[in-house]
Amino acid sequence: MSSEFGKNIKFSVFGQSHGEAIGILIDGLPVGKTIDMDEVQAMMRRRAPGQSKLTTPRTEKDAPEILSGLMNHKTCGAPLCAIIRNTNTRSADYKALQNIPRPGHADYMAQLRYHGFQDDRGGGHFSGRLTAPLCLAGAICRQILRSDGVEIGAHIYRIGSVQERLFDPSVETATQILQPGQKEFPVLQDEIGLKMQKEILAAAKDCDSIGGGIECMAVGYPAGIGSPMFDGLENRLAQALFGIPAIKGVEFGAGFKVAEMRGSENNDMFEKKDGKIRTKTNQHGGILGGISSGMPIVFRVAMKPTPSISRPQQTLNLQTGKQEELCIHGRHDPCVVVRAVPVVEAVMAMVLLDMLQKCEL
Repeated sequence: MSSEFGKNIKFSVFGQSHGEAIGILIDGLPVGKTIDMDEVQAMMRRRAPGQSKLTTPRTEKDAPEILSGLMNHKTCGAPLCAIIRNTNTRSADYKALQNIPRPGHADYMAQLRYHGFQDDRGGGHFSGRLTAPLCLAGAICRQILRSDGVEIGAHIYRIGSVQERLFDPSVETATQILQPGQKEFPVLQDEIGLKMQKEILAAAKDCDSIGGGIECMAVGYPAGIGSPMFDGLENRLAQALFGIPAIKGVEFGAGFKVAEMRGSENNDMFEKKDGKIRTKTNQHGGILGGISSGMPIVFRVAMKPTPSISRPQQTLNLQTGKQEELCIHGRHDPCVVVRAVPVVEAVMAMVLLDMLQKCEL
């Protein structure tokens, strides 16, 4: 099913942007693991809308309701089901768009796929609102991974043409990769973060939007996890990451820069340090042959500008077959990257825990 992923732990997302609630069903979590719901709520708060002038003014508390799967704050073996109620919808903003596909959105493709029966309010099941259940599930998986010594952190590494430094896998510690997530604007270099914010506000002032990129890293993940060919760690991460709306590209380690390198530059030399086998550099991003090497797992995602912009655009009226000018109303982020940082962390946590479970079964 298109709204489900995972092999040893099954994650199934449900709901629509303007429905009663959205949620997730998680089947296969390891039992007896303590889950701190305050920590879950804190991670979801990082993704929640309406918290600054850099995000949509739509306000949602995003308070998760656990229906099953926890007993006395511990996983009990039953599937964990959680919902998040939608409380601040304005469906009337979308009535005029039923036959007018918005540029950059999946409206026309949804029409073809579901023959007009799709929920088009706020994008329905295609909406970025569905990343809230991912954040919920990821926050749970992240706590379980932490009990095994794995930490995950991410930062905005670029907005438009403004770019900050990348993680250095040879020196960044678990504490350091978590620091951006503790800030209102999650970057490593605050002075560059201010420039990024100016780019976002300038786009909003022009009734436009802007894209950017997020870098994510996991430390402490054991070596030997994954498989070659089609079930590799990169394969599984990429598949899940592309389930986050607006992601258009994923690269691991040195990424597309490998196209400029020679083998002598790209190859990571093995060494033994403090009794552990590792590599001196990490161009491979912690994964070789689809299997974790024990080095930090590093990837970057590119996110497109928010397609909902308030400046006039040209589109096609599906009923009349004629071109029309469209001006989108409603509440939208001038840059989705800011709120996507915890979502990227969450998806990484879900995949890493799922694949780790395979080795423990």
